[in-house]
Amino acid sequence: MSLTKDQKIILLRLSAAAVFFVAGEFFALFGNGFPLHYIALILFLIAYIAAGFDTILNAVKNILHGQVFDESFLMAVATIGALALKQFDEAAAVMIFFLLGTFFENFAVSRSRDSISRLMDIKPDYANLLYKDHEEKVSPYDVAPGEIIIVRPGEKIPLDGIVTEGSSSVDTSALTGEPIPKDVFPGDEVISGCINKNGLLKIKVTNAYEDSTVSRILEMTEKASDRKAPYEKFITRFARYYTPFVLAAALVVAFLPSLLFPDQVLTDWIYRALIFIMISCPCALVVSVPLTFFGGISKAAASGILVKGGNYLEALSKMEIAIFDKTGTLTSGDFSVSYAKALHMDSFRLLELAAHAENYSTHPIALSIKKAYGRTLDTDRIKNVEEIPGKGIIAVIDDKSLYAGNENMMNSKGFFDLPEDESCSLVHLAFEEEYLGYIAVCDTIKDDAEETIRRMKSAGVKKTVMLTGDRREVADEVARKTGIDEVKSDLLPGGKVAVAEKMISVNKAKKGGKVAFIGDGINDAPVIARADIGISMGNIGSAAAMEASDIIIMDDRLSSLYKAILISKKTISVAKENVIFSLAVKVVILVLGAFGIASMWSAVFADVGVLLIAVLNALRSMRGSA
Repeated sequence: MSLTKDQKIILLRLSAAAVFFVAGEFFALFGNGFPLHYIALILFLIAYIAAGFDTILNAVKNILHGQVFDESFLMAVATIGALALKQFDEAAAVMIFFLLGTFFENFAVSRSRDSISRLMDIKPDYANLLYKDHEEKVSPYDVAPGEIIIVRPGEKIPLDGIVTEGSSSVDTSALTGEPIPKDVFPGDEVISGCINKNGLLKIKVTNAYEDSTVSRILEMTEKASDRKAPYEKFITRFARYYTPFVLAAALVVAFLPSLLFPDQVLTDWIYRALIFIMISCPCALVVSVPLTFFGGISKAAASGILVKGGNYLEALSKMEIAIFDKTGTLTSGDFSVSYAKALHMDSFRLLELAAHAENYSTHPIALSIKKAYGRTLDTDRIKNVEEIPGKGIIAVIDDKSLYAGNENMMNSKGFFDLPEDESCSLVHLAFEEEYLGYIAVCDTIKDDAEETIRRMKSAGVKKTVMLTGDRREVADEVARKTGIDEVKSDLLPGGKVAVAEKMISVNKAKKGGKVAFIGDGINDAPVIARADIGISMGNIGSAAAMEASDIIIMDDRLSSLYKAILISKKTISVAKENVIFSLAVKVVILVLGAFGIASMWSAVFADVGVLLIAVLNALRSMRGSA
């Protein structure tokens, strides 16, 4: 990673300060009298100013703005006090090491921003808008839904849309972390931020730029750092009260001993108080903990996992109950018609009626039925379509009321003892007085579902639950194959919310861990919004997924959910290590300093040394997932 302009300036200042400091030490060592002693003094002062002028300025500015108690103020007080006590070399050394710590902090932040920066590269610069007789390169903001754009090989897809002409492979790695390109053909949806690899595509735009996938992802990423985790908030509050306490304690150390015991030398105790201030500077905590969470969020982003804030990353590490939707989450959601069974008509005629009834529905089962029918639908035959949530559809087809839905709908019409198929969902059809038959629509369990559930349990998830509107037999079969502990089936959308809320309430009463809901982010948006952690699988083109979810698994793979858990646990582990290590070192050297055993150099280690170690440890939250 190349250095930024700010980092180069800091290195230049460090180099200059180090040269003047070494020269000062040389003259101080070999020159006891005039003028060499004063030359050493001047060199130390130059090194001090080169390394610490911005720290002093920041302290002054913060005081003028009413923000007195921060690390700049503590460093200024400690080093100016050292200068007043004629400890010029120690004052210069402290500022040099503090600047070195600033450099490593800056470097660490820049490195952790790399993943976010790569994500920011998905932002399109232009769109090729197609008019009747020509095309024109325009800003993506100027393209309206319904217009046609052209995307050539190597170009970014600037807006969400549907392919109308052409075929190609699309690189989605910037969004999903998935290296294998996705093949797209006419009729397929494509999302902004991906790169067209090898074929010319004509795309009908479906979302304005401000509502597009790329725009929403960038907005979420930019806001992620604003949502602090409880650990970060604790450190902020801690520093707010800790710093005034340190100054008060330092004043006591400086003046009380000489007041109580006349034989004590005032300057010795002032020196110890300055060491006390320097040791107590909370830089390592204030810098390393937020940096750790930023590193965890950027690591997740590089893995195709969008986390909207450190608070959600910390909550994920405490997850004990995972509630899953079935369709599109544990299963692929790629429904296909397995067979049709008609009682008093041809099975294709039954499929034709079902396709017309499902004409206006976008439910995966409806889409699979229309695909199986494979012919153009005559919309003139369709009237008065009404969708009954959790049951099915009532439509007037050829002037007759047709009911297409699940067993509950059929029972409400007086049809009982219906056929069953444990491996498929059945869409039953009936006219007012006549049961017509059923269509078996099957879904497949995701390849990584069973392994992911097993690994989640080994990572601390105590209970897994599946909520679905599907019938009990299908739900139980999916649960058996994936290792889900508990199943709630035949649920309406409102029923999912009620069951999830009850689980969350009971868990809070027991003071248990967090409850997460994992769904597709569209039909499950109310439950996702209600859970402690709302997680959506895929559907990154969906506004509902973007708004309702706290965490978005962009590649739609359940194994990425397990990866997100590992990242969260590692982030919390690193943050805890930094807090414990920083406080432990400071307490030990504080005690030594109070008894006059620790020198200013020990204080440098307790402050800047601990900061460097904590920052380097924070970078571990970006490497690997465990």
